[in-house]
Amino acid sequence: MSPVTVKYLHISFVAMSFILFFVRGIWMLQTSSMLQQRWVKILPHIIDTALLASAITLAIQLSLSPLANPWLMAKIIALLLYIVLGTIAIKRGKTKNIRLIAWLLALAVFIYMLLVAKTHQPWPL
Repeated sequence: MSPVTVKYLHISFVAMSFILFFVRGIWMLQTSSMLQQRWVKILPHIIDTALLASAITLAIQLSLSPLANPWLMAKIIALLLYIVLGTIAIKRGKTKNIRLIAWLLALAVFIYMLLVAKTHQPWPL
């Protein structure tokens, strides 16, 4: 698969992941039973696995190393923070306020990752 195709697949998975995380956050705030649906528990893992696989494939195809590209290292570190905040937001936060704050912070980290990807700068602002 060409790097351009992988890039567009990656962008598609980014969009799907963001939309689903955003909607799950809304459902969390509404204490919706939708969060308990089987597909809601499974689909994010499938999308995020495809997202990570496309990212790794693209990095290999373009010979990008996190050690040689500070922006890529920043994105990886931000991804780890996003995962932690996302799990607190959706299921591990003890109170709704904690989950709300974690969700908002996770959304901010997600936007940071988009800016880093677009600018290839660890400090994109």
